[in-house]
Amino acid sequence: MMKQHQTNPLLEISSLPNMAPPFDRIAADDFLPATRAAIEEARANIEAIKANPAKPNFENTILALETASETLGLVGGVFYNLLSAAGNDKLQELSEEIGPLSANFSSDVGLDPVLFARVKAVWDDRNNETLTTEQYKLLEESYSGFVRSGALLPEDKKQRLREISEALSTLGPKFSNNVKKSSEKFELWIEDEKDLSGIPDTARAIARQMAEDKGQPSKWLFTLDVPSYIPVVQFADDRAMRERIWRAFATRAWGDDFDNSALIMEIIRLKNERAKLLGYETHADYVMEKRMAEKPAEVMAFLNRMKETYRPAAEKDLQTLKNFAGQDIQPWDIAYFSEKLKENIYNFSSEELRPYFPMENVLKGVFEHFTKLFNVRFEENKKYPTWHADVQAFDVFDDTSNRFLGTFYADFYPREGKKDGAWMTSFRDQGLYAGEIRRPIIAIVCNFTKPTKDQPSLLSFDEVTTLFHEMGHAMHGMLSDVSYVSLAGTNVLWDFVELPSQLQENWAYQKETLDMFAAHYQTGEKIPPELIQKLNDSKNFMGGWGGLRQTNLGYLDMAWHTADPTTIGDVASFEDRVTADTTLFKRQAGPTSAAFSHLFAGGYSAGYYSYKWAEVLDADAFEAFETNGLYDRATAEAYKAHVLSKGGSEHPRVLYARFRGRDADPDALLRREGLKSKG
Repeated sequence: MMKQHQTNPLLEISSLPNMAPPFDRIAADDFLPATRAAIEEARANIEAIKANPAKPNFENTILALETASETLGLVGGVFYNLLSAAGNDKLQELSEEIGPLSANFSSDVGLDPVLFARVKAVWDDRNNETLTTEQYKLLEESYSGFVRSGALLPEDKKQRLREISEALSTLGPKFSNNVKKSSEKFELWIEDEKDLSGIPDTARAIARQMAEDKGQPSKWLFTLDVPSYIPVVQFADDRAMRERIWRAFATRAWGDDFDNSALIMEIIRLKNERAKLLGYETHADYVMEKRMAEKPAEVMAFLNRMKETYRPAAEKDLQTLKNFAGQDIQPWDIAYFSEKLKENIYNFSSEELRPYFPMENVLKGVFEHFTKLFNVRFEENKKYPTWHADVQAFDVFDDTSNRFLGTFYADFYPREGKKDGAWMTSFRDQGLYAGEIRRPIIAIVCNFTKPTKDQPSLLSFDEVTTLFHEMGHAMHGMLSDVSYVSLAGTNVLWDFVELPSQLQENWAYQKETLDMFAAHYQTGEKIPPELIQKLNDSKNFMGGWGGLRQTNLGYLDMAWHTADPTTIGDVASFEDRVTADTTLFKRQAGPTSAAFSHLFAGGYSAGYYSYKWAEVLDADAFEAFETNGLYDRATAEAYKAHVLSKGGSEHPRVLYARFRGRDADPDALLRREGLKSKG
């Protein structure tokens, strides 16, 4: 970020294409004054709504409220996206001020009795207004949003709710920062090349480059960044090395200066108190009201069904692994011996794929895939400034009509200050903004294998599927075609949001798709058909183990958000107790919860089950493409028209049934995983 400017670029109407943020002109010191100014503007807009003498109706109340805080939304979007993708101590410090400011403003709006009276008047008169389906949905969400924000509470409870919201606004960023800082302090230095036995050349080259960048050109450096961590636990012959880095990864933000235990307990306590104030038994009950699952009991029944299938399959996987290894197995051995066993069974190592996946080719291929599937075209546009030199910017168009669809940023490589993992985000969703229906500004942020001075970024197959996954989210945002930002793109019920992303992962296994981009980075040779076959043959390898792991995380999430916090002694013992039935090892490092950012610093509290829930939907949806053709235009257009373009403008069940002609088949996932017959 650059120097301070006399004018605030966050508050100017951007002259960039699609009114994109001028990242080259935004300084850290711009955020606080921009937030204050945007709140002041929003307050004035809210006061105008309240002071309007006309009878409350959709236009003068609901629509006016929808657009009242759009500047604040843009400023907050830029700030929190940069905090995750390009964070530093200054931004973290600012979050301690900006979070409470924004939270208090939200509370002022949500708890304003005059404003709520107008919204309620429109809601009560809804049958007398001629509303479109989308307008009705916006009205419904507006009314329920006020109720869920405490509008019906007495004043003393409103005040306590305000205090809780303010406190929670800072705890999530603190949690995420602790995970980041705890991860960054770990370094595994290797001096003797013999200690690298088994580790692939690509990972060695990156470790060498990282050491060289830190002034140690004769050594190798491994960190807890996933592209550095995974090759060690998966391939290193040195068991002690695997154990050391595994323990470090599994103990992030626990037992050190960045311990998240107290934060977890405070977050859980506050969320539970908020739920109780609003009349819900638990935080999970509060959350489920806005989910497809509707009730915690439905989620638990779903997880129980998953466990019944996955636990015996996982036990079988583990026994097979023990028999193969001929020795005692510990958690840091699982990835290593799984890889060896896969090589033994399928004559195939996942590293054989990596030379065929240079990042640049994969990205072009994924773009071509979406052109073929959804008729969209990506064109790089260097006129957009970005938040880091690694970031690329693209304009997206309809390939037939040339209609502009949106702005897309791609940020692929790990760096200091960047949160781990991969995610899609938006700086502005599609819909009404500054008086017109505007196209979205979407980004994906990842932590993929970095290039070195001697070779390009060569992706693992897991990274390839991650790219398809995040691009699926991006398409959900990019192809949105609604009127209102709050109902656009990924603003859907949370247990539906992973359908568009997980569905795309299916194409990464298909020869027709892989042939678009999978070519050896040195020779240009296309990926051999027999290698694709081996990839698919091994697709469900250790599937029981992986399924039980996801089920375990779903149980852990629901346990945290249905428990009475006063009965929880400490984080580790609580986690051990509630996951005992879905783990096959006793815990040998920190608790998973300590670094579980999805729950405590993201939007997945009482929602982690969504990944498995959406897998059922994506497995069922992909069967339509398998039946009709991977790139069958009619199927793709139906999916785009009925699911991707509609955002949250209608209930997901309605949208999905409209696309598929029926509800999803709950057995589709188990069929795909080979755990249930297709017959």
